[in-house]
Amino acid sequence: MIDPEKMEQAREEFRTCIQTFNALGDATRQKLCLDLAFAGKEGINVADLAGKSILSRPAISHHLKVLKDVGIVEPVKHGTQIFYRLRLKEALIPLRGLLQTLEEILKEEDEE
Repeated sequence: MIDPEKMEQAREEFRTCIQTFNALGDATRQKLCLDLAFAGKEGINVADLAGKSILSRPAISHHLKVLKDVGIVEPVKHGTQIFYRLRLKEALIPLRGLLQTLEEILKEEDEE
């Protein structure tokens, strides 16, 4: 039988990750993440991101805000411009916790 405390922990971790799942569940934001990853540590500005997309600058900015709000993207100011870069290491910590809990639950289930 699966430990009820582990199940509750998984439910809570899922709740914690909902916004991240929603942010990463959008194909446009997935492409932005890949573009940001390609840009590296230096990051990339909205104008250059818009040049890689059919979306307008305001649309790109909206998607970047969604990613920023969940901690996946970090704005960095260079002079008068704002560049965006990925900040996945910190943003993925809750997802790693959820995966670990799910693996523990599956291991318990296999042992039955």
